[in-house]
Amino acid sequence: MSVLTRDEAQLRAEILDVHRYTVELDLTTGDETFDSRTAIRFTTRFDGDTFVELKPAELHGVTLDGQPLDTGSLTGNRLSLKNLTAGEHELRVHAAMRYSRTGEGMHRFTDPGDGETYVYTQLFMDDVQRVFAAFDQPDLKAVFEVRVTAPEGWTVLANSVTTRHGDGVWQAAPTPPISTYLVAVAAGPWHSVRTEHRGLPFGVHCRRSLAPHLDADEILDITRACFDRYHEKFEEPYPFDSYDQAFVPEFNAGAMENPGLVTFRDEFVYRSAVTDTERQSRAMVIAHEMAHMWFGDLVTLKWWDDIWLNESFAEYMGYQTTAEATRFTGPWTEFGVTRKAWGYDADQRPTTHPVAPDHVDDTASALLNFDGISYAKGASALRQLAAWLGEKDFLAGINTHFARHKFGNATLADFIDSLASATDRDVAAWADSWLRTTGVDTLTPAITAAGGTCALTVDHAGSRPHRLCAGLYDHDIADEGRLVLRERIDLDLPRTGPQPIGKRPALVVLNDGDITYAKIRFDAASFEALRTGLSGLPDPLTRAVVWNALRDAVRDGDLPPAAYLETARAHLPRETDLAIAQGVLAFAAGQLADQYLAPAHRPAALTTLTSLCRDLLRRTEDGDHPGLRLIAVRHLIDVAAHPETIAAWLADGTVPGGPELDPEL
Repeated sequence: MSVLTRDEAQLRAEILDVHRYTVELDLTTGDETFDSRTAIRFTTRFDGDTFVELKPAELHGVTLDGQPLDTGSLTGNRLSLKNLTAGEHELRVHAAMRYSRTGEGMHRFTDPGDGETYVYTQLFMDDVQRVFAAFDQPDLKAVFEVRVTAPEGWTVLANSVTTRHGDGVWQAAPTPPISTYLVAVAAGPWHSVRTEHRGLPFGVHCRRSLAPHLDADEILDITRACFDRYHEKFEEPYPFDSYDQAFVPEFNAGAMENPGLVTFRDEFVYRSAVTDTERQSRAMVIAHEMAHMWFGDLVTLKWWDDIWLNESFAEYMGYQTTAEATRFTGPWTEFGVTRKAWGYDADQRPTTHPVAPDHVDDTASALLNFDGISYAKGASALRQLAAWLGEKDFLAGINTHFARHKFGNATLADFIDSLASATDRDVAAWADSWLRTTGVDTLTPAITAAGGTCALTVDHAGSRPHRLCAGLYDHDIADEGRLVLRERIDLDLPRTGPQPIGKRPALVVLNDGDITYAKIRFDAASFEALRTGLSGLPDPLTRAVVWNALRDAVRDGDLPPAAYLETARAHLPRETDLAIAQGVLAFAAGQLADQYLAPAHRPAALTTLTSLCRDLLRRTEDGDHPGLRLIAVRHLIDVAAHPETIAAWLADGTVPGGPELDPEL
């Protein structure tokens, strides 16, 4: 099968305007294939040749402007359209298409619990060809009108409101212009919870066997709160006629931003006990996918070299909006201690690439860019951009972008131009230094004393500008083991020179608040203060910055793994933030003990981690910290060097004092 190249896509976009797809799918023709009929109305600007993509099990027939075409002209996944004259055309394609069992195209799943069958589409990048014929590239947007014939008892969901017409036929309302990869259908005997918000129908759907576990009230509360917050931020109203969220089985990704029908992996319907941080992560994914309704669906990339902007924007907005609009107050802490590390790791490998690559040759190359750089580093860059521009100018530029390009396509250059319209700052230069480069800057504090007062300077290894805060902390007079914030100083690197700070603080934390993307280091006195005072830092986001810095120091060979483990052993038992406890234990067990240490040192590391988890269990015996206790139990199961305790748990079916051993445990 041929992959589509950038040059081919540009040439086809010069030739074609695509207006409307009418798609008819029959899901009653058997377990292996379904029937697909497509009519595409399009205009050619001048005489020439082009092609349409299709991956059929069997191609039954093709007509162009009422005249039959040779089905043998299908080569691989390309059906040639020769000798087109300038003007309007209609292409009709009838084919049998294969159901997928691997998550691409039209995925089919039979629930082993109750025998019910469900199907759903995942058409991202170039898999629409597995469902119906299409000019499959993001900048050939069109209106889609979808009709589905489904078995009796099924409900059909789509990008727009669907209505049932009898004989199992469901008709979806025509969509606004959207890209081919965003078309969505989900069909089956769904368990559905429906409501209405701001005059729009909202729905949450899962397979029937999961109905007892679906916490639809929480999901809808989060959905409504994020929806309202986006309408406060964005001047352009939600651009589609409904908002459905379907939790689907065997999904390859976390979620997919299909307009009006977001699909999620149904592991987000929790069948076992979870921590509040895991619920927070689900809320962030809900907010992330909703942000795509504007950035990705309303305004769509022209080609796949700008996929980072879709994902980075949604990632940034997802975390920010979760923090602003929901009961979850710590998403940026989770981002800092877990998600951001994904970006740092990817950016320091030989396979690193710019956030915004200069050129993506084809769809196969584009898939390589879905990594910690596109998501975590890109979101960090946008968070830094919002701080550098100011939130007001940042949102003004975003709203200009939506107004200029709604229901169309845009490039990075268009995005930069929209932001530049709202500020006097040189956004293009910022983009070059942040988005076209690779690697991680390193920031190290230095304190000099003169005349009874001290000054703070920052050694900046790297070339990017950074707007950030430095936190100055002193020992609490009443409790030497506790650190209290004296003040935070705004820094604008590299322009900021030595900053007077008065008496020497016990601890200096660069990037306090985690606004920029850089590795930070500590001076010797600060590191010594952290050894005794880390868990006493008042702000969990500050603690996340510190733990991430210690993690980076281990990875860089500047801090022995044993020193990290000793710090975790000393301070994690007093940690109150679940994301930090989970992130530190995951790194200590999964990377330090299992990968970084020599085999001879691994048993001692596991013993240390076992003791740490036991401390957490003792601390949570009163039942007031169920999430922390669940984390401790999970990790004790993972690190136990001797099986006696966990064997007894398994035999009893519970941990003394809880939790019960549910299916996951």
